[in-house]
Amino acid sequence: MYNPLAAFIEKLAADVGVDDQIVKIAICLLSTFPLNAVMKRLPDNRPNLKCGYILFTSLFYLIGVLNNLSGFRSLLTSSLFTFFLTRYYSHSKLMPWLNFILVMLHLEYSHAVLSKTQSGSVITGAEMVLVMKITAFAWSYYDGQMLKKNSTSSKDQESTDLKKQNTKPYVLTDYQKSKVVSKHPSLLKFMAYCFFYPSLLTGPAFDFADFDSWLDLSIFKDLPESFKPKNRYSSNKALQKREIPKNGRVALKKIAIAFVFLFLFFKSLSIVPMQKTLESSFVTEHGFWYRAFYLWWTGLAARFKYYAAWTIAEASCIVCGLGYNGFDTKSKKIKWNRVQNIDFVAFETAQNTHAALEAWNQNTNKWLKYYIYLRVSPPGGDKKPGFRATFLTFLTSALWHGTSAGYYLTFITGACFQTCGRFARRHFRPLFMKVDGKTPGPYKPLYDILTYFATQLAFGYMVQPFIVLNLKDGLKVWASVYYYIHIGVAVMMFAFMGPYKKKIIKFLNSKTPQKREESKKLEQLEKNKDSLSDILKDKVEYEKKHGKSDEDIKINLGIPDLDQYDIDEMSKDYAEFMKDYADWKDAKGLEIEESNIQKAFEKFKKEFSPSTKGPSRRRMSFSDFTPLGERND
Repeated sequence: MYNPLAAFIEKLAADVGVDDQIVKIAICLLSTFPLNAVMKRLPDNRPNLKCGYILFTSLFYLIGVLNNLSGFRSLLTSSLFTFFLTRYYSHSKLMPWLNFILVMLHLEYSHAVLSKTQSGSVITGAEMVLVMKITAFAWSYYDGQMLKKNSTSSKDQESTDLKKQNTKPYVLTDYQKSKVVSKHPSLLKFMAYCFFYPSLLTGPAFDFADFDSWLDLSIFKDLPESFKPKNRYSSNKALQKREIPKNGRVALKKIAIAFVFLFLFFKSLSIVPMQKTLESSFVTEHGFWYRAFYLWWTGLAARFKYYAAWTIAEASCIVCGLGYNGFDTKSKKIKWNRVQNIDFVAFETAQNTHAALEAWNQNTNKWLKYYIYLRVSPPGGDKKPGFRATFLTFLTSALWHGTSAGYYLTFITGACFQTCGRFARRHFRPLFMKVDGKTPGPYKPLYDILTYFATQLAFGYMVQPFIVLNLKDGLKVWASVYYYIHIGVAVMMFAFMGPYKKKIIKFLNSKTPQKREESKKLEQLEKNKDSLSDILKDKVEYEKKHGKSDEDIKINLGIPDLDQYDIDEMSKDYAEFMKDYADWKDAKGLEIEESNIQKAFEKFKKEFSPSTKGPSRRRMSFSDFTPLGERND
């Protein structure tokens, strides 16, 4: 179908010599700022009006600017599926898992089919953001239902069936408790959450609880009255103060930073064109270190693009107020980092993979941690999460990014390199510290410099398949630098996971300042034949066996530390999984789910049947489509 607006943009892009998809995305991102200025001035007591405004704007972007009706249908399909599944099937403990599996399968279909074209890849990116939002919503609503059931003494049949499925106490982290959704939203509100235009195409993703509190303005409840701007256009005294505080300077600073990144991105493309790494002259005309640093620069250039898009989207969320994250009573300043997705300073100065990935795509890390990893882990924290949780999180992250082989090359290599970084921190870093193990020694700066360059060069190397995507091209780029990172990883893993690991670790430990100091004390005590010698030996041995690492397990893009698990532990975890399945089967879990499906269907029929209070069309109202028993009729 002919679209005059899209045709005009495509002609303009052709005249300028820029790809039309880049121009369209830029229009969508930058136009959010004036549109946000309008939205945040809509009446505070008209949330449905705001939701309608959000949906209209998103439709304008998807159909009017991007001219991608099929992409809109794809996003709508996943959104409606989650809405109806969570609405009618929430009494089943399999609901959030069923929702997760099916929307992920739909995303994989989009990766395999839609992403083959540039216009399709834009929609695939939007669907990746959507999947995070709707899978998080399914869990948050299920959490709300479970907490309700646990807090009441209802004896109806539904409560009895639910208790059969959940014999263990339902435990949530503080973060998960803060994101609980206790009431199913209207269809209008849910669609506005899914199609929130400031973050529609590039993210960031956020929880429904944050969106809901922003919509009803409770997110600003801790904001002092003196920080609320006056609405000079309203004659109503009750509406003369708007809830959303002024944020223009904060947003402008973000926008300025984003434009710097855009400039650096395009400038880098002209200086270090990425296609050069695939040319034969790249190897024949340049030395090894030139090629290694060239890969680092191309990786940096690719990151500039993400920095720009995420920073613009974050600035847009700040303008409309969603970026508000509380008022600091000490500094008397407002925090605007609720939806921050990147800390580029922390990433570019990182000395290890953990620190880098913790600063990168932060909202995806939260999603993987709270809605994948901890959902697979044993509840309550009494038992350490096993290999199953780590593997499924890693697999989810890889599949979420796409189906191209380049993603998997990058992720698997990243997992190996992260493990090597853990070895370095555990066994080499103490050599550069003082006796207390906390104070840097005189040569600690040397360790910092070495680990910084090792990390940055490794990232430049590892992300190449992620950039070129093609398996053959990814391996070709790695071959141009002789797979040097892989060789280094292999040496490290052989040293600390191979047959000589105990001897190597013992040797390195003996060279640390702490061990040398302990050895001197032991020698002195032995000379005096003091009984304290035995005590000190026992203490050292105990600390050696039971000492805790200062590194907590983090879920950074799902990339695991490979040294955490061995074959026995994997086998044990698999056996526990099979036991859980057998227990579910013995408890007639399949029959219970058949009953749950029947209940969902009956609930669906009841809601669409004529109402005793009025015509059925009121039940079908787009803005008041909420579950029976939860409406304020």
